[in-house]
Amino acid sequence: MKAMILAAGFGTRLGPLTEKRPKALMPIANIPVIDRVIAYLASHGVKEIVINAHHHADQMLAHFSKAQKANIPIHLVVEKEILGTGGGIKNVEDFFDKEPFIVINADILTDINLARPLEIHQGHGHLATLILHDCPPFNQVRVDEDRGIVGFEKRPTPGLLAFTGIHILSKRILDYIPKDTFSNIIYVYRNVIQHSGIINYYLSKDHYWRDVGTIKSYIQANKERLAGQRFLLSPNASIHPSAKLDGWAVVGASTHVGKEAFVKDSILWERIQIGPNAHVIGSIVTQDIGEKKVVKNQVV
Repeated sequence: MKAMILAAGFGTRLGPLTEKRPKALMPIANIPVIDRVIAYLASHGVKEIVINAHHHADQMLAHFSKAQKANIPIHLVVEKEILGTGGGIKNVEDFFDKEPFIVINADILTDINLARPLEIHQGHGHLATLILHDCPPFNQVRVDEDRGIVGFEKRPTPGLLAFTGIHILSKRILDYIPKDTFSNIIYVYRNVIQHSGIINYYLSKDHYWRDVGTIKSYIQANKERLAGQRFLLSPNASIHPSAKLDGWAVVGASTHVGKEAFVKDSILWERIQIGPNAHVIGSIVTQDIGEKKVVKNQVV
C-alpha cells in the first residue's frame, strides 16, 4: 500500500514558527512531526510514501537526503508553485498504482486504526473514504448514513462531524482533479457530491488525535508526549548544574542551558544556547538567548 503526506503548505496558523522552517519539520518532543506521521503510516502497512513540498523546500530536501525513514522508500516532490491539497495529489498521480492509497496531512498526530476503514473502502468501491470523528470545534462535515458525506460547511456547527485529515482514495478520484493548477481536494469532493457521486466516510471513536497546526495545539502536542514526565531532554542536550528547570520543559538536541539559567513550561529547539542567568518562561525558543535576558510567553 502507498501513501501521500501533504506537506507543501505555508503553515500560516503556526506563524511565526513557520518563518524559520516548514510545518512538517516542527519538532514534537524532539522528533519532527512528519517523521512521526511516517512511523504511523509504516505501522499500518504502508510500503512507500510520496511527500509534496513547497514552503522551505530546501529544508525538506536536506531532511530526507540524510537517511531513509522507517525503512521504507520516501519520495519528495517539490512544487515550484503551490498546488493545493487537490493539485498536489494530482501532481503525483503516476506514483499511485491501481490499489487504494492513503493521503494524510503532515500536521496530524493520531493512533487511529486504519485497518477497518481500509477494509470498508475496499469493500464499497467508492471514490473516497474520509475518516471522521466528533471533535469540536472542527465539526464542519455533514453526513447521511445512506448517502455518505453530503456537505462541507464553512463554519463548525452542532450535530456535524470533523475531518481527521486522513483520506483513503481510489485512483479514479484523480480523474476529477484538474491538472497543472491549484486545487483544493474539499472542492473536488463537493463537486462529486453535487453531481450525485458518493464520498464515503468512516466514523472513528476512542482514539488519540491532535492537529498541531496552531501555536496552542503545538505546545499541547509536546506536553502530551511527556507522558507524565516533567522534562524531556535530548540525549546530547546539556544543563549546567546551577541551572534550574521548573514546571515542564522539552530540550532539543545539542541545546545548552547555561549557568544559573531558569527554564519553565517551555520548548527549546535544537542547537540553542540559553545564556547564563537567562529566564525562559512559557515560551518556544528557536534561537539563542543571551545572558540575563528574560523571555516570557512568546516565540523567540
